[in-house]
Amino acid sequence: MTKRQASPARSAPRKVRGSRTGRPIMALLDLLGRRWTLRIVWELRDEALTSRALREACDDASPTVINDRLTELRGAGLVETLEAGGYRLTDGGRELLDLFLPLQKFANGWPPFKTR
Repeated sequence: MTKRQASPARSAPRKVRGSRTGRPIMALLDLLGRRWTLRIVWELRDEALTSRALREACDDASPTVINDRLTELRGAGLVETLEAGGYRLTDGGRELLDLFLPLQKFANGWPPFKTR
């Protein structure tokens, strides 16, 4: 009797809220849909911020929630911790931010918020 060679392991789909497939787009939308996640990415657009400065920029959001989101964003490779302290977007985080800039342009001209 010969041993069967193990087939390459398939990674199980990552569990994602609202999706049975765990497709990458669903995982990204799940992450970005969590409270304060997009705001954190937005606030890190120009400069690195400490946890305290980020919390203040996010209208004094709960430090627990900010830390949880930073942990998730770091795990996703979108944010990194600086040796000197603080957080900044990674190259991937900047690429994601660039995708939002057309939305900012749209929002600035969106009739409900358009300045008169």
